[in-house]
Amino acid sequence: MPSRYMTYGLIFDDEGSKIDEVLAVIMRAPYSYTGEDVAEIHCHGGIVPIRKIMELVLRKGARMAEPGEFTKRGFLNGRIDLAQSEAVIDVITSKTDEGLENAMNQLQGELSVKVKAAMDMLLSMLAHIEASIDFPEHDIEEITAETIRSKGLEVKAILEELQDTYYEGRIQREGLSTAIIGRPNVGKSSLLNLLLKENRAIVTDIPGTTRDIIEEYLNVKGVLIKLIDTAGLRETEDVVEKIGVERTKEAINDADLVIFIIDASKKLDPEDMLIASMLKDKRVIVSANKIDMGIDAELDLLEESFNKERIIRMSVKDKKGIELLEKAIWDAAYSGNVKTRGSAVVSNIRHKSLIDKAHESIDRALEAIDDGIPLDLISVDIRDAWRFLGEITGDTVEEDIITEIFSRFCIGK
Repeated sequence: MPSRYMTYGLIFDDEGSKIDEVLAVIMRAPYSYTGEDVAEIHCHGGIVPIRKIMELVLRKGARMAEPGEFTKRGFLNGRIDLAQSEAVIDVITSKTDEGLENAMNQLQGELSVKVKAAMDMLLSMLAHIEASIDFPEHDIEEITAETIRSKGLEVKAILEELQDTYYEGRIQREGLSTAIIGRPNVGKSSLLNLLLKENRAIVTDIPGTTRDIIEEYLNVKGVLIKLIDTAGLRETEDVVEKIGVERTKEAINDADLVIFIIDASKKLDPEDMLIASMLKDKRVIVSANKIDMGIDAELDLLEESFNKERIIRMSVKDKKGIELLEKAIWDAAYSGNVKTRGSAVVSNIRHKSLIDKAHESIDRALEAIDDGIPLDLISVDIRDAWRFLGEITGDTVEEDIITEIFSRFCIGK
């Protein structure tokens, strides 16, 4: 069969009975996903033909792929680097258009280009240091120090540019963790159901109905939201409800964004003000619910603590104010900034950690130059920065890290 051409035919079992009509293709190295010879069988999607073909192929000597093995082989054969390999699983699991776009940019090498540019500069810095050490008679140490300082600042600028994209990248990859909080019976679960457009949480007039954390994902204007409905915050003697209240406090601490719901038809009570005091250092949207019953709450008191533009007057019952709430969520996610499009975005905590370490190493090297430290000692920090960045692309990564990364893949690819 010619490489990369579909061929029509039939598959027979060991007894000569027809299993399915299929299309088969062979992709010869190096022009395949793994960089190796690869054969594919495209059959009908029914469970029975797929199972019978799989059983037949396995009997003939094939084996099931390990998690991520196809991508791992592509990495080991040099077809893609480690950052691109990790992007494969992000493409598969992306939940929004922006998340998919960022994953595809990383898969196509946008992040790798930036990282490798910084690594090339670091290697150039090391080469200048080696030259000054090997040829001391030329007295070029002062010139070399100035060259290293200049290149070090360039590397630092690249790393800081990447660091600045992490918040947005993490939201698009993992979702904006958003906790819905408030005292009992203000409409938390009703708001969850309205945003999800389904009855996910039980709603009653009995305070304390929600006793555990409910988590759901939804797409709000392109922002992936990890929505967390929590138990109402109040003093209670109920043992189960107490556990729910403690989990609510943990959810507040972990959340990127808090939707604080109050009953706008009633005056603010001490429990409302206590909750407000817990949110001083958080990104908060206030949902003044139940405006269909009139507004009696002293919203001006909340304006002293929270952004006036993020106090949304709503009626969950009448579905009023939901568009304003969704806009406030979008604004809170991106803090009014224009979203980064078509460029390198850091969304992986492993990458962010390594970039942070490389940045710290460059800072130490620059400080050492200013302090007049000998260049051969400065090279240690520069080499560390190069090694940290190399762990992102796979140039300097150890085998156990590679194994751990690909073990996260839930499928063979």
